[in-house]
Amino acid sequence: MTSIKLTQTVQKGGCAAKVAASELRSILSQVRFPPTPQNLVVGAQTFDDAAILNLKDLQTNSKSLVQTLDFFTPIVDSPDWFGKIATANALSDIYAMGGWPVSAMAILAFPLATMDTSVAVQVLQGACDKLIEAQTPLVGGHSIDDDTLKFGLSVTGLVEADQVWSNAGAKPGDDLILTKALGTGTLTAALKRQTLEEKDIQVALESMAQLNNILPLLGSLRSHVHAATDITGFGLAGHAMHIAKGSDCSLELQFSKLPLFANVMEMLEAGFLTKAHRTNAEYTQAESELGNLSPLQQKVITDPQTSGGLLLSVDPQFSQAITQSLQKKFPMTQKIGQVSRAQTKKLIWI
Repeated sequence: MTSIKLTQTVQKGGCAAKVAASELRSILSQVRFPPTPQNLVVGAQTFDDAAILNLKDLQTNSKSLVQTLDFFTPIVDSPDWFGKIATANALSDIYAMGGWPVSAMAILAFPLATMDTSVAVQVLQGACDKLIEAQTPLVGGHSIDDDTLKFGLSVTGLVEADQVWSNAGAKPGDDLILTKALGTGTLTAALKRQTLEEKDIQVALESMAQLNNILPLLGSLRSHVHAATDITGFGLAGHAMHIAKGSDCSLELQFSKLPLFANVMEMLEAGFLTKAHRTNAEYTQAESELGNLSPLQQKVITDPQTSGGLLLSVDPQFSQAITQSLQKKFPMTQKIGQVSRAQTKKLIWI
């Protein structure tokens, strides 16, 4: 095997790759940040080494910490939308665990040589607008000068210790509820290839930027959610399979019940696919009984979602009430199947 000299693969290395302090200060001075909470002892204002929050003020004795991190390259053309979507996507992991975010830190890779810094300002402002909506402070972050724009967040949250959601709690007989429509992978592939414009996928943009904060909608119904996950890059099939494996059960799913964005089937038929359509299909194939699904329908269930909805496994006695509650802010919410005892295959498509 040929030895690789890593230093020869990059133009800048280590901390020398940071965005210059003067340029970073200029960018940040143009962004309106979320309000500083009282429990934030040290934040980003003084460029200190790390953030410090007073946990005593958060009354954490009965709570557990939730931590996640997510970042990616642009999926849309507008910097503002990119910042909003990347932020909603990162926060989604906290909501999928039944928690709520308490702080966030930005991850920014920015091509200073080829892109005006006003783009970074717009990305960060879009992110901060979503963080303000989520009542979550941005307490710091890290930026580097890179060849390709990348953005995301590291997020810390809290969850009631006795009310944690995971992908391992589904029970036979549960109903399966999906909260957002599918198809962002193929729609944004068409956007990238300039067949569609952002105005053509406005509904999908708004969906990707919508926070998956469903706890306020559920109230006491949250105790009837047995398992949850958010549908992102592995597609509905991949994340559903994780629930089935984690819970040692099978999922029976109805394709006809899946909510889809407009133009998704048309764009799939036109061949607007991503590499993840193929890798997701390969990943789930051995555990899937595809029934009478057509080749196009199979691409829908492996479509890589960005900031997709939540897939919930819920007590069937309360599934209608949960669905109706969620539809107040997530109008595409739909019951899409049921949980069964473990069968030969983890995913059974009807």
